[in-house]
Amino acid sequence: MNGSNVDIEWQAARDANHDNWNDRVPLHETAYGLDAFDDPNHLSDVVRDDLPVLSRLLPSGSLTGLDLCHLQCHIGTDTISLARAGATVTGVDFSAPALAVAAELASRSGIEATWVETDVLDARTAVSGDFDVVYSSIGTITWLADLDRWATQIVGLLRPGGTFFIRDGHPALYALDEDAPTLTTRYAYFGDGRAQQWDDESTYVGDGTVAHPRTYEWPHPLSEIIGALLRAGLRLIHFDEGRTLPWRFSSRMVEVAGGFAWPEAERNLIPCTYTIVARKD
Repeated sequence: MNGSNVDIEWQAARDANHDNWNDRVPLHETAYGLDAFDDPNHLSDVVRDDLPVLSRLLPSGSLTGLDLCHLQCHIGTDTISLARAGATVTGVDFSAPALAVAAELASRSGIEATWVETDVLDARTAVSGDFDVVYSSIGTITWLADLDRWATQIVGLLRPGGTFFIRDGHPALYALDEDAPTLTTRYAYFGDGRAQQWDDESTYVGDGTVAHPRTYEWPHPLSEIIGALLRAGLRLIHFDEGRTLPWRFSSRMVEVAGGFAWPEAERNLIPCTYTIVARKD
């Protein structure tokens, strides 16, 4: 059953997820609308939403001239958008095909970028240099079993005074039954160390199917996410929750400015995203 809790070793789960994300690359290369990046002013919707919050909380008020590491960058659309906002960017992902698409898109867009193939949990060892900003956004940490190790990578990558930014799907949202006719909890909000097993041939955008449909994710409550960052030594400087998503989590969601949301009568009942900004002193 989709979303059932299973005991599985990290490496086996990681390998299954790796195969699945490699399969997604050609589907997303078509579905992401990469031709839009031929316009030198084009930014991804994700970065267009994130940038005002991030820029406001940077000491300089802008990404211009800053070194930025984008964790779990996939095919690079957000990374390239961050470069267009002024940053010198390094994109990190565990999928070689995804990074190949990212590198080609960057070249086509006239963007200089560094691409590093590695698991995010090994990022500090694999990535050279220190960064003013470490960035992660939308659909990232549910793929990770160990958030303490994740947070340690972030701290290791940041310079003193550096800023970490994440916006992601809210764990309260992920606990909901996406197929129910009302807001109904179905999946665990609090994790117990076991993975959630999913079998889905589709992806969150576009047509086509993947050859490796089985994936594994881990529920992480807000307390675990924030706690991992604090335990690693970061200082929380901003927290917010949002009512919209850049993808349609449920077929009942309606399209609104900035993405998708629950019907208006339910919009204030459940958060869709959270945003955390933290600093390394």
